Amino acid sequence: MTQRKGEKTTISIQEHMAIDVCPGPIQPIKQISDYFPRYPRGLPPTAPPALSRAGSLRGTTTSQKSEDPAAEPKRDEDDLDQAFGATALVANKKEEEPDVEGYDSDDSTTLGTLDFSLLYDQENNALHCTINKAKGLKPMDHNGLSDPYVKLHLLPGASKANKLRTKTLRNTLNPVWSETLTYYGITDEDMVRKTLRISVCDEDKFRHNEFIGETRIPLKKLKPNQTKNFSNCLEKQLPIDKTDDKSLEERGRIMISLKYSSQKCGLVVGIIRCAHLAAMDANGFSDPYVKTYLKPDENKKSKHKTAVKKKTLNPEFNEEFFYEIKYADLSKKTLEVTVWDYDIGKSNDFIGGVSLGINANGERLKHWFDCLKNKDKKIERWHTLTNELPGSGYND
Repeated sequence: MTQRKGEKTTISIQEHMAIDVCPGPIQPIKQISDYFPRYPRGLPPTAPPALSRAGSLRGTTTSQKSEDPAAEPKRDEDDLDQAFGATALVANKKEEEPDVEGYDSDDSTTLGTLDFSLLYDQENNALHCTINKAKGLKPMDHNGLSDPYVKLHLLPGASKANKLRTKTLRNTLNPVWSETLTYYGITDEDMVRKTLRISVCDEDKFRHNEFIGETRIPLKKLKPNQTKNFSNCLEKQLPIDKTDDKSLEERGRIMISLKYSSQKCGLVVGIIRCAHLAAMDANGFSDPYVKTYLKPDENKKSKHKTAVKKKTLNPEFNEEFFYEIKYADLSKKTLEVTVWDYDIGKSNDFIGGVSLGINANGERLKHWFDCLKNKDKKIERWHTLTNELPGSGYND
């Protein structure tokens, strides 16, 4: 079809909609980019229908003259490629886009939030963790609900010995616990290097309990004797650094008192109590007792032993032992304290131990020096028990 000079171009509705009304496949027309805007980087308000390019291009000649007639069709085909290529990408994206309502993934669904508060009681070496409530927890059961509980660990050195947990609340996504869990024996050193891991889990009677989400709080963020409130979004389970030396696995805490008596010319060692001991028996408890040695012990007469406390992970001993020794010789000695689980008819199990002396470090070294500097003054300190004690045998 030819067009006279000055005559207005008329376009049929079929050409305008890029549809061939004749039977057969829908085919694009040449110069469609002149009638429809292109969105190479965005989505059009109303995406044009997907068209097939199986047939040949049909249409009228362009009204614009080109100096290079061979280059003109190439430019037109590039325009079509861009226009219909963008449309095809839009169609593909819509097909791949998941249904958010039915998509069970932590990437697009929330795990919930947890409200809690922390208080470090510096005087009593206690960390109080009050678990208030959770909101909008992820459903884990077939009924669309969960049976949530909260458990706490101290990192690094996480173990069953330092795990605390709340009670389980049934069939709810918005549980209210209002429960306070307390770690005893927390030192200033712990507050600098430890992180509190708070996990929310779903309890199952017939299967393994399921993890819902967690949050972690570095204890150095807390100020002594000041309660700090948190309302944290739960996160996916974060990996625990397994490069930590397993020999430093924590087995509980022990409170020890030291005093050098100038009147009696000797060292008074007090075994006051233990907290969060590792459970060594099948009933989930231990039957703990404590042994002490002052080494080097050439005559092997420095061993002292407390009474056995039955079925407890938090025993109180309140026993004192006396070592006759000159004050000047204390700088050459090391006090080794070990905790054991008493078993009838078989060898006793080693729970954990700690060494105090000039070869120790951190709180253990500081406790020893404070004893040497302050004669006739009883100094009490909490210490962490580990599953390995250099220089001490494990056989009782």
